Amino acid sequence: MQYQILGETMPAVRILLDAGESVYTQSGGMTSMQDGITMETNMRGGMLGGLGRLFSGESLFMATFRANRPEQELLISSTMPGSILPLQLDGRMEYICQKQSFLCATQGVELSAYAQFGSGGFLGGEGLVMQKLSGQGLAFLELDGTVIEKTLAPGETLRVSTGHVALYEATVSYRAEMVRGFKNILFGGEGLFLTVLEGPGKIWVQSMCVAEFAAKMIPYIPSKRN
Repeated sequence: MQYQILGETMPAVRILLDAGESVYTQSGGMTSMQDGITMETNMRGGMLGGLGRLFSGESLFMATFRANRPEQELLISSTMPGSILPLQLDGRMEYICQKQSFLCATQGVELSAYAQFGSGGFLGGEGLVMQKLSGQGLAFLELDGTVIEKTLAPGETLRVSTGHVALYEATVSYRAEMVRGFKNILFGGEGLFLTVLEGPGKIWVQSMCVAEFAAKMIPYIPSKRN
C-alpha cells in the first residue's frame, strides 16, 4: 500500500491499494474511489465495539474499502482544517487519541474507546472517553491545526492548554492540574485547569482547538432577526 497526503489547510490522504489490500474508515469518510474498489459497511467489533466508538465520537458503522485490482486509488478527506498524521503501529505500543480524530486504518489496527478516569478525565478538557489505537498496521488521524511531536523522558512533564492534546503513547500519564495564582485564573485566559502529561513516551500537541475555533466563529454567524 502506498499513500500521499495532499493539501495543507483541508488535507486529504490518497491511498493506492493493490489487489486484496483494504482500509476501513468511519461511515461517510470516503471522498472518491476507483472502479476496482468495493465497499462493505458493517458494525466492526460487534455491538459493543460500535457503542464504544459512539462514545468516543465515531460512527456506529464502519466502511471497509477493498481493492480487487492493482493500483486502485482511494481518497479520504479530513472534515476540519488541520493536519493528517500517519501513524505506524508495531503491535507493542498503544496510542490514546482525542475524540473524533480517527480517519482510516489498515485491517490490523484496532480502534476502541478509552475511558480516562481520574482528574484528567473529568477536568483535563479532553473528555472522559477518548480513543485508543492498538494492533499492527498503518492508521491516519485528522488533527486540528499544526501538529508538534515531542518525546518526554521518564519523569519529564509538559503542561498543555485544554483541548490541545492530540494523542500520546500509552506509557505517558495524563492528569489535570489547577492553574496557580488568582490573577492567572481570572485573567490568564487558560481556564481553571491545565493538562499535565508525564513521560516516558511520545506526545503530539495540536496548535488549534476545534471548540475554541468554533467559539471565535460564533460572532460572524448571521442571526435571524425578527
